[in-house]
Amino acid sequence: MGSTPEGLEITVEDLHKAFFGHPVLEGISIDIRRGQVVALVGGSGCGKTVLLNHILGLLNPDRGRVLVADHDLADMPLRDIHALAQDDRDRIHAHWGVVFQRNALFTGTVYDNIALWLREIGRLRDSEIRPIARAALKSVGLPGGDDFLGRDHETLSGGMAKRLAVARAIAIDPAVVFYDEPTTGLDPVSSAQIHDLIATTHSTSDQRGVARTTVIITHDKDLLTRLRPRIVMLHQGHVHFDGDFAGFEASDSTIIRPYFEHMPELHQRQLRRAS
Repeated sequence: MGSTPEGLEITVEDLHKAFFGHPVLEGISIDIRRGQVVALVGGSGCGKTVLLNHILGLLNPDRGRVLVADHDLADMPLRDIHALAQDDRDRIHAHWGVVFQRNALFTGTVYDNIALWLREIGRLRDSEIRPIARAALKSVGLPGGDDFLGRDHETLSGGMAKRLAVARAIAIDPAVVFYDEPTTGLDPVSSAQIHDLIATTHSTSDQRGVARTTVIITHDKDLLTRLRPRIVMLHQGHVHFDGDFAGFEASDSTIIRPYFEHMPELHQRQLRRAS
């Protein structure tokens, strides 16, 4: 789904990471092109979140590199995220939206959650932020009135909190959106709403007309069926599969088949942990 892939957005080169002598990533190499939807899948503990945290620059590799597009330069060259000074890394992050597994909402109101990044990253004033916040909330199916903007985030249902997390991520008009288990802890109706929301968000370019890129960690088979993304499956520290959803779904691999059939059970386990 989404736009025809263009230039490279993210390149992972021979990435290695171990914790306390236990290898988690053992030579991961993948290219993600602009406009793609990529789902990172695999059994629990296979290194999906570790890989994502390297891409985000939150973890340093033992070996290898992560190169990401610099959207502040005309030709959007790739830069080594771990070699950048903090100011340059912050510039890169200004073009990214992240929806964390447990939402990671800030203390305070709905408005506080949307406004913080726009103030810190966009250097916008409240008079500029408020219409952006209203539009972002409307795009995720939440009210944009003053009463809702002033509501404490702790009073929101799980589905509403997840949609607020998405609204916060897209309010900065990101070129890349990362989702870590976006439907964990949600009932089927709320999950279906998030599926549609991810698809709709991906299908719109940013304000400069750059095709949006979406990277998702998930065990949610229904989400994969809805989006039909490129699948990158990690297994024992390596990329075991990298291809389209149709090929993944039809695979008779002794690694892929059991995982695919047990995805609903893995997703339910995550749901129970989150509740």
